[in-house]
Amino acid sequence: MGRVKTLNKWANKHSYYPLDILRIALGVFLFVKGIHFMGNTQILIDLFKPIQNLAGGMIAIHYVAPAHLVGGLMIIFGLLTRWAVISQLPILIGAVMINFIGEMNTTNLLLSSIALLLCVFFMFYGSGKHSADYYLKMQQ
Repeated sequence: MGRVKTLNKWANKHSYYPLDILRIALGVFLFVKGIHFMGNTQILIDLFKPIQNLAGGMIAIHYVAPAHLVGGLMIIFGLLTRWAVISQLPILIGAVMINFIGEMNTTNLLLSSIALLLCVFFMFYGSGKHSADYYLKMQQ
């Protein structure tokens, strides 16, 4: 718990608008991907073809879209950002791995790699000063 407090103090001292815009853009990207997967479930099923015989394949299909929708909204508003990002990490690691196991799509690989790197950054940085977390913390 002490490490989280020190990371929050550091993030609040070094909070800049471009980082907040980057966090919001990541949340919007994940939210739009969640809507895309909800509307086109066949695309998601086709992405999971290389690992469909593994245990939990169907669970993964039902986890991706809601996690992107809810996690994207939470990241946009800066509410429990670290938890929302941690819930995105298995999906994004899987997205990078699927590009190596299945057929390689460089656009998807690039997008998933950038999203993964941003999620790792915001896992350590947190939501920043301009977020619902900071506002709620100041109301206590």
